[in-house]
Amino acid sequence: MLIPLILYNKKILSTPRFYISAYLERNRDIYYDRLLAISRDQDWNGWISFFLQAIIEQANDNSEKAKQLLGLYEYMKRQVPDITHSQYSIQAIDAIFSRPVFKSTDFITASKIPKDSASRLLGKLYEHQILTVAREGKGRRPTIYVFPKLISITEGVPFESLR
Repeated sequence: MLIPLILYNKKILSTPRFYISAYLERNRDIYYDRLLAISRDQDWNGWISFFLQAIIEQANDNSEKAKQLLGLYEYMKRQVPDITHSQYSIQAIDAIFSRPVFKSTDFITASKIPKDSASRLLGKLYEHQILTVAREGKGRRPTIYVFPKLISITEGVPFESLR
């Protein structure tokens, strides 16, 4: 977590959201070997080389995910208005992109869509399999919805394979 904070402090990142944990986890053995080589052999060059490679690969991965998220957003801007025929389509899209797992009540608050319209929108998005239900509402407990296409992209599944 220190690396993104340092990069943010040096004005290299606009926000401290660049994490290389995924790369380090995928390359755990090499990561440990490079750390051991520092204490055992004073091999700082090996560590620096490994770490710079981690930054390059994770930056490329993050860039690809950002492109896919933008692609999904553009796709949704075309699809959701056609599905819902609602003046609130873009507000709904923005709300589900800002929080891909949400309670129906939180959606109403975040989107600023009137309650009845928001409920109809959620129903249409569920009906057309844009949203799934993680937990049905019951009594005063609201339904929890999931936007699986966005979550899949963040987990590394390309958007093109989700269509």
